[in-house]
Amino acid sequence: MIRKFFPLDKNYLLEEAQLSLQDHLLLSLIEKVKEVYMQKHNPLLIMDELSTKIVAYKPRNIKLLYPFYQNMAAVYRYKYGDNQLEFLWDGTDHIQQYRDEWSSSFEKWTNDFCEHHQFLMAVMDLTVFLPLNRKAHLAENRMNSFITQFFDLKIHKNRGILEMRVA
Repeated sequence: MIRKFFPLDKNYLLEEAQLSLQDHLLLSLIEKVKEVYMQKHNPLLIMDELSTKIVAYKPRNIKLLYPFYQNMAAVYRYKYGDNQLEFLWDGTDHIQQYRDEWSSSFEKWTNDFCEHHQFLMAVMDLTVFLPLNRKAHLAENRMNSFITQFFDLKIHKNRGILEMRVA
């Protein structure tokens, strides 16, 4: 169990389903980012040193992406995570339903995020370019800013998820 992001963050089955998919979804995010980056910045697939490094990159440590994933999971629970279980008439269990719904939402949201150069570079800084980039710790802030902009929510370390208020 991770921390509670808001007072009614009590859908533990959904949270368990999200945590069980964490590595799988983050690995697919990295592959998607590499693919989109290459399509945008090297559409002819001319293999120079940088392109070869990007294509050949195999993730060994994705723990730097965990905070981003956990924030995305918390936003999903905030927006869609009802604490009341519903009847599933097709015979599937709730964990599998939550996995399927969370996976499709995560894929859709990250597809939208990949449209932005800043997000692509933040993921690349935390993965492919990590040994070269001394300021990679700032990439987490850039990724979280996409959550703030996309969902109009602010994630505080101590107070959790808050609605953005525009005067």
